[in-house]
Amino acid sequence: MKQKVVFKVAMNCEKCRSEALKVAAGQAGVDSVALDGKEKEKVVVIGDFDAVKLTNNLRKKVGATEILTLGKQN
Repeated sequence: MKQKVVFKVAMNCEKCRSEALKVAAGQAGVDSVALDGKEKEKVVVIGDFDAVKLTNNLRKKVGATEILTLGKQN
């Protein structure tokens, strides 16, 4: 089942944003990744993947991460 998850990630620089996208795209089952929000602080991920595992990977490699929304992809 495809899902759409929006993560809020503490990203202060372009390098952090790039690393967050790289980590998310490297997760098994991810179909698409995008940055969103006024400050580009949100990472939108679509696919069939483990959201908790991705959250932990983002925390380890980028910084503080929380799940804002989790839902089915239409």
